[in-house]
Amino acid sequence: MITDLEYAYSPVRDRVRELREYLDRPRLEKELASVEQQIADPAVWADAARSQPLMRERKRLESLLSEDRELERRAADVEAYFDLAREGENVEAELESEIHNTEAFAESLETRTLLSGESDALNAIVTVHPGAGGTESQDWAEMLMRMYLRWAEREGFKTEINEIQDGDEAGIKSATFTISGENAFGMLSGETGVHRLVRISPFDSAKRRHTSFSSVFVSPEIDDSIVIDIKPDELRTDTYRSGGKGGQHVNTTDSAVRITHLPTGIVAACQNERSQHKNREKAMKMLRSRLYEYELAKKQAASKKLEDSKLDINFGSQIRSYVLQPYRMVKDLRTRVESGDVDKVLDGGLAPFIRGYLKMRREGNIPAPIDDTED
Repeated sequence: MITDLEYAYSPVRDRVRELREYLDRPRLEKELASVEQQIADPAVWADAARSQPLMRERKRLESLLSEDRELERRAADVEAYFDLAREGENVEAELESEIHNTEAFAESLETRTLLSGESDALNAIVTVHPGAGGTESQDWAEMLMRMYLRWAEREGFKTEINEIQDGDEAGIKSATFTISGENAFGMLSGETGVHRLVRISPFDSAKRRHTSFSSVFVSPEIDDSIVIDIKPDELRTDTYRSGGKGGQHVNTTDSAVRITHLPTGIVAACQNERSQHKNREKAMKMLRSRLYEYELAKKQAASKKLEDSKLDINFGSQIRSYVLQPYRMVKDLRTRVESGDVDKVLDGGLAPFIRGYLKMRREGNIPAPIDDTED
């Protein structure tokens, strides 16, 4: 038994060592001291554009240092259990549990170390739209929305539905929701694109296999330290009555708000508040975030012309297939990460796909999606 556990822990031990070398505690402590020195300058607090990023950086460095110490402690505990086991103590069950917990902690920490983008630490605004195909695609869009909400729940993030339009028979025609928590946008940044589902249709009396598509778009919820210039004459604001399935929650006034940025055609809508004023505020916040992401995407598109090895990420890129029939497999078409546990993935088990994308993003060599046309 002890030999089996040694074999199981060997790759975990290597991962812990590599991760701690990457974190480089002396470097983190030096960077934190530098940030603390800047924060100590009274002039910094007169300028929110300087103070807020510094406070975020201090929080990030303190968190990494704390987690490095926790990883060190967990690894030491595992080695202590191994010593006891070699001395004949009956600690195999405790040792196996410690190995599992240390591996899970290392994987989670590894994911967070991959988040270094300009907007990674921000909240995420997620929009889901079904593709052509009527009820099939609308049902798939609702499944995707649930997948992300379950993922957020697993990660301890807060969620808020900003706007949702129910499908004619089932599913949704569109939905926008905010996932709030540290690094929410960074962790979901690779989810933008087209998601493909292959299954036996529950809406087809002949039980035929159908292929459905839905698009996901993720943008960062920007804070007040980032200035986005929006001219009032470039906006069109429409009000309408909130839709729903009926009952006491249906508004009887035109409180829902849709704002269109005319130069770009970008639209933001909110209907979950009974107050038109509050819906307008939230819609403007979403619009600012989408315009910020739009400008970042333009800059990235220009630079990617020189980087043929990278994927040109845009709203129409097919990124992942979820096959329920004739076999069961979820496959990321960029990173080649796969999972045979489709139910776990659809219930929010996205960690391997998120980690795979972030690793390839850091390495700078995300390939174009492979052709995956099984139907």
